[in-house]
Amino acid sequence: MPFRTSRSLRNPGPWRRFAGAAAGAAVVLAASACSPVRSIESADVPAWRATALPAASGIVLEDAGKILNRDPIVKAAAGVPAGLYTLTASCEGGGKAFFEVSLDGRRLTEAGAACNGSRETARISVPTAGAVEISTASVDAPLIYAYHLAPAA
Repeated sequence: MPFRTSRSLRNPGPWRRFAGAAAGAAVVLAASACSPVRSIESADVPAWRATALPAASGIVLEDAGKILNRDPIVKAAAGVPAGLYTLTASCEGGGKAFFEVSLDGRRLTEAGAACNGSRETARISVPTAGAVEISTASVDAPLIYAYHLAPAA
């Protein structure tokens, strides 16, 4: 008995071809929905920062910029008084950004932010007055980031 295939397997017909094309289009649309809307390299960081972070008073340290490679970006402020602070951070571009907070060269804590435009906050206790340093880094470059360190309310 010879091997026989059904007609639908030999000639899939218009509905099966349409379903295949629709599935392919769905995959393309889903992939493009996960991609950043604009290029990180050409992003307007000050305009983005204005909407990414809430206003705060008494900011002791802040930064915003682009991480285009895996090199950390470090900012420091001298003479930060002891106390409880809030680190508010946001990033965009996919992946995650990390913010390591140090006091006089000793690590206090590390906080992370998912780079999907959401805001993350972390309470930071600065035990003595001194120089506070925040190192921002990501293995998911490129991305844009913004943060500020202000006294806790």
